[in-house]
Amino acid sequence: MNNAFWSLLRKELLLAVRQKTDVVTVLFFFLIVSSLFPFAVGPESNTLKLIGPGVIWVGALLCSLLALHRVFEADYNDGSLEHLILSGEPLTILVLAKIISHWLITGLPVVIVAPLIGIQFGLPPQSLLLLLGTLLLGTPVLSLIGSIGAGLTLGVRGGSALTSILILPFYVPILIFGAGAVVADLQGLTIDGHISILVAMLCLSVALAPLAIAGAIKIALE
Repeated sequence: MNNAFWSLLRKELLLAVRQKTDVVTVLFFFLIVSSLFPFAVGPESNTLKLIGPGVIWVGALLCSLLALHRVFEADYNDGSLEHLILSGEPLTILVLAKIISHWLITGLPVVIVAPLIGIQFGLPPQSLLLLLGTLLLGTPVLSLIGSIGAGLTLGVRGGSALTSILILPFYVPILIFGAGAVVADLQGLTIDGHISILVAMLCLSVALAPLAIAGAIKIALE
């Protein structure tokens, strides 16, 4: 990683600190969405345990969608993206810095809070640890794939809605294997397949998503 990567990452995190309301809004949204389900389905413990992982994963997915429009939109509007391209630094590295900052701002707080929500659903300690692990593997993939959609819709009117439509089908496998690993563990089944697929998704996303996003940004600025 070069100096430009760390400088851009630091800049994005400083901006997030100055705009704390954006981070708080995403986290508050996750807490509200995840906490409403027990009131809707009732207090039956076995039911709550089975739906808990899925509810938490859906909440994490929606939080990622909620913040996607901010990944490149502000830089596109003020011309900063053009400066990034003209800087001479590899655009894929700079794009990766922005994606990591998006995950640190919106994904990591959700990962940290998720076990507390899991307690509300009655998940045992082992399942809470597994939930934490699957979210650590899966939420970066949500940011990486979501950023592809954000790059493809730069400058398009109603881009936020279009981004959601484009990327939601690609989020479904992450949701299935992320939540499915915890449910399988609760049912005494093996989880090796779920974890392996999540790791594979993460590796492929890290390798390919920055290239796709860099190409999409160049097209949007032409």
